[in-house]
This record gives sequence, C-alpha cells and structure tokens, in this order.
Amino acid sequence: PKTDIVFLKVHKSASSTVMNVLFRFGETHNLSFAFPLNGGHQLFYPQHFMARFVQGFSPRKPSRFNILCHHMRFLQPEVRKVVPSTAVYFSILRNPVQLMESSFVYYKGTSSFSRARSLEEFLSQPYRYYNPAASDSHYARNLMTFDFGFNPDGEVSAKRVHLMLKAIEASFDLLLISEYFDESMVLLKETLCWDLDSVVSFPLNTRDSSTRFPLSGAIVEKIKDWNKLDWEIYTHFNRTFWERIDRDIGRERMRREVKALRERQAELARTCLQGMGSVAPKDIKDSSLRPLQHGNAKILGYNLKQGLDEETERVCRRLVTPELQYSSALYKKQFPQKPP
Repeated sequence: PKTDIVFLKVHKSASSTVMNVLFRFGETHNLSFAFPLNGGHQLFYPQHFMARFVQGFSPRKPSRFNILCHHMRFLQPEVRKVVPSTAVYFSILRNPVQLMESSFVYYKGTSSFSRARSLEEFLSQPYRYYNPAASDSHYARNLMTFDFGFNPDGEVSAKRVHLMLKAIEASFDLLLISEYFDESMVLLKETLCWDLDSVVSFPLNTRDSSTRFPLSGAIVEKIKDWNKLDWEIYTHFNRTFWERIDRDIGRERMRREVKALRERQAELARTCLQGMGSVAPKDIKDSSLRPLQHGNAKILGYNLKQGLDEETERVCRRLVTPELQYSSALYKKQFPQKPP
C-alpha cells in the first residue's frame, strides 16, 4: 500500500469525505500528517501554499510528512518540500454547475454573494456583486481553477487552457470525479494498492435537500459561461477519468468493484448507524459528531447505534466523525502537549 499522499482538497467536491478516508488510513497505519500551524484547519488558504505553513517543518532539517490533505491553494515546488518525492498526488473535481450552486449557499456571507438575493440575481449582473480584488472573491468564480493555483479571472484562450490542463496533468497522478464517487474510490484503491475497507465511507459535509435549489437551463448555461476555466478543467478530466477506467480496470470489473463497495457500505451502515442514514443537525445526539454549520447550508450528520462493542464503536465513530473534530484529534495525537 502506498502511504505518501498529497490530496488537493478542492472546495465543495465531496472532498471532506475523501479526507475522512485519508484520516482513517493514516490513523490506522500510524502515518504523519502535514498539519497547518497550531492545528488550524486550512493551510493559510487562500494564499498559495508554503512549506512554512506546516507544523513541524523546518528548512534546516526538512522533515517529510506522509499525508498532506488540508485545504490549500496548490503550489507544487513548496509542496515538494514537505512530502517524499515518491508521493502520489490526486484531487477530486465536481461539475462546476453544482459546485457554483453549492458555493452560493455555503459561502453566502462572502462579499460577492451577500448582497445577491439569489444565484439568478448574481448571474444576471455578476460584476455588480463580484470584485476580483476582494480577498474572498475566489469563492464566486472558477473555484477549482483557483484551488489548483491558477488565476480564476484569466482569459479563456485555447492556448492558456491547454497550458493549464498540461500543468495539472504534470503535477497530479489521478483526478477523481465527485459525480462518480464510488468509481472514484475504486480507482483510488487501485492506484494506492489499498484494500476495500480503506476506501469505504459515509458521505460527510453534505447539505440537507431543503437548502438545494433546482436550476433552469438558462441558469446552467450562465454558470458554465461564468466559470469557463472550471468547465474546461472538468470536461477534460471527466473524459480522461473514463479513459483511465477503460485502460486500467475495464467497465465490467468496475461494475463488480462498485457493487462490492456499495454492499460493504450498506453493511457498515446497518452495523453503525441509527436509522441507516444522515440526520439534520438538530437531531444529532452526540455533540462531538455535529459538523460545522456554515452559511445558509444545513450540514447533515449521523447518530451511532448504542451498545456497540469497543472495536466496532471505534470503526463506526471514525467513519462519521466530522472533518474538524477528526483533524483536531489527530493533531493532538501527533503533537502531544509537551509537559511544561
């Protein structure tokens, strides 16, 4: 199994669920994480990543960490300073249409979105609300382009798009697609030589359907147009994703693998969860399992069954622990307080 990993955690793309997979694997195999300084939850995002943002990094004695997976704005020369040269780099992408709709709800408080009553209103005159110079403007346009380290307001020329896609391909070994999450996990498992249980997950940081809104065809086209660079990234890597499946796994075996993954997840849901699925934040009984609520989104969580034996409880709790709580617990484990 490969243990040196860089995951670019792209916003609003099922990346919290992927992060849980990495947290569990790292904890099980006693691996080290490149944590943000002082146990923060983002690597000084939205600045470009710098090695000095990592707790325990020293340029004089560069220590190598196994897993880098917290939110960052990608900058490979700096990333290389904190992970082994053999690390596998991967990320996950989402259809920019759904990504924008999700961002609008989740980041409603940002300067671009706070004054627009609806996504339609924002898109009817984006420059009325959007100021590229604002420090939080990246949430409102080409968010994936931004996370990969590029200029979200750059011109969309064929040459520039080509160079951007080539740069991503040169840096990353694998790009997953959140709309095909189970297929993505199978592909990840194959790439990292992991077993099935290592990539099993329950969806984390998902919104209650009451805060989701259907989009008209006209709005969909406006979103694509406003996020042209993201659309280019997404369509390109959605295509190469399936090419890779055809080349390395084949559709028939992929179907079998996805079926096995879903069966195992259903079995774990029956074992672990009260009521088999996610619940609204107000219905989460254990406050340590309540995810951070943000913007206008209602973020769902889980209730564990009572009376599980110790080992089962441990496995189940890891699967449903929200990102911030899990990150903090692993940080404390890796950097136990030195006695005064």
